[in-house]
Amino acid sequence: MTKTVVYVCPYVPAEWVAAHGLHPSRITPRAAGLAGAVGRIEGVCPYVRGFINEVITSTEACAVLVTTVCDQMRRAFDVIARRSGAPVFLMNVANTWQNVAVQKLYIDELKRLGRFLAALGGEAPSTEALAEIMLKYDTARKSMLAARDYLTSRQYSQMIAEFGRGCDCDIAKGVTGSKLIANNGVPLAVIGGPLLKEDFGLFDTVEDAGGRIVLDATETGERGLCAAFDRRRVRDEPVIELCEAYFMGIADASRRPNSRLYDWLGRELASRGARGIIFRRYVWCDIWHAELRRLQEWSNLPVLDIDVTGDEQCLPVRTAHRIRTFLEMLQ
Repeated sequence: MTKTVVYVCPYVPAEWVAAHGLHPSRITPRAAGLAGAVGRIEGVCPYVRGFINEVITSTEACAVLVTTVCDQMRRAFDVIARRSGAPVFLMNVANTWQNVAVQKLYIDELKRLGRFLAALGGEAPSTEALAEIMLKYDTARKSMLAARDYLTSRQYSQMIAEFGRGCDCDIAKGVTGSKLIANNGVPLAVIGGPLLKEDFGLFDTVEDAGGRIVLDATETGERGLCAAFDRRRVRDEPVIELCEAYFMGIADASRRPNSRLYDWLGRELASRGARGIIFRRYVWCDIWHAELRRLQEWSNLPVLDIDVTGDEQCLPVRTAHRIRTFLEMLQ
């Protein structure tokens, strides 16, 4: 049976784990709540608490991967290392990205991760084997992106999350042969950090209020997918192409500078015809909280700020009312 390695950060390349003969699983945690195994940890965001709870109670994980993208996740590493029975690896992912030194650091971290995976029973892949897996994943992502118009917004975002968990390269098979989904409702984008399992109710709430999420720019959604591979370079220099597609290709508020986030948003908001933005953030997430004012000033679209604590059952009534009022303004 293939050993499973779990993680949540989009900057961990699933292809690298799979090429070492292990099963990569980018999980979508459930809200831990106060009754979860991890209990209350003061100052820890609800997403990180859910992640900690998920991995320390997991019966399938042979190892856990954590990155240094945010301070909350650095703290998660310390907690998991103390409380999990599985080995834990901390991967350094620099927030700066504009010079060759930090790109080389990312590649060195991939190699260090490779040695960790080998110690778990994996095997370092040949250039050809890594390239084949990368091309397989690239084809699967393209098929998944092409399926957007055949699914409801919730189905589409859940497909992306499920692809990360199971890395099923046939997950979108047959979807594009079905009937197109009518694009009714006011087109909106949702922007922010990652979603918990319970948070996918957001898409239903928007549709019930007369809208439709046409761009899932959360970390769990399309924004958390790596860039398409340059297929010629995959064959020649697959590790460098992993760096280009993941480290350089994923836009996030944590990057310094984060100009690529706004470049990406500008293109996608225009191409999807979004008429408004739902800005969803956890109360304790300083990275995304700091981004709210800039987004409001940068965008020529109305922005609804939704702050969540992660302790409520799905979406609170207050949030549903605010979304309904926001859509009434746009209609």
